[in-house]
Amino acid sequence: MPNCSPMCGRFALITPPVRLARYFQATLDDGVDPERRPSWNVAPTTQILGITAQRADGAAGLTRTISSLRWGLIPSWAKDAASGSRLFNARGETVSTKPSFRAAFKARRIIIPADGFYEWHKPSSGAKVPHYFTRADGEPLAFAGLAEWWRDKNAPEAPPIRSCTIITTPASQDMDGIHDRMPVILNPDTFDVWLDPEGDDPGELTSLVHAAPVGTVVHHAVGQRVGSVRNNDAELISPI
Repeated sequence: MPNCSPMCGRFALITPPVRLARYFQATLDDGVDPERRPSWNVAPTTQILGITAQRADGAAGLTRTISSLRWGLIPSWAKDAASGSRLFNARGETVSTKPSFRAAFKARRIIIPADGFYEWHKPSSGAKVPHYFTRADGEPLAFAGLAEWWRDKNAPEAPPIRSCTIITTPASQDMDGIHDRMPVILNPDTFDVWLDPEGDDPGELTSLVHAAPVGTVVHHAVGQRVGSVRNNDAELISPI
């Protein structure tokens, strides 16, 4: 496996869930530790956080919940869980039609919170240089994502696995040519539209699957240590 992953294959989640709950106006699921340890090097197949929404009976608004999911979507029809190691991204251009994602796009849209993400720039000569991207305003990132449930038919007694993927889109100028794609980053005024489980207008939903406005994210180069998932400390996001 190469030292760096395709877009978007590494990110940082540093903000404690209890603070994320306040920002996203959500409650924490029973299985989420309010003081969950930070990670500066989140990689596919690990457990991450995802935000879902439900409509309570008789309520006009949505109720948001932060839960734990495995990063790397396993389609419900998959024979085994191995596909999850590959489907950690979904291309926005085909997310509503590709068999692996279309059911989740229709009914199981989520927000994946992050503090920053990494991408690698290949200069004309020399080694690839990792860059760390964050919101310019310092707020948490809200990646557009999808969730799915999968149950091992060969082990019916085993609990189902809840997995997820991050949607990507052609990059804006904010990527500075470092990569030709970037994660779809939602603004707060679109959270409910994206999360609404009853939202079924394909045009309205696909209109959100695009690059965030120029100026949304900023970046700086970081050290090569982030290339190994064995490294996970605050030094990984320090500028070089």
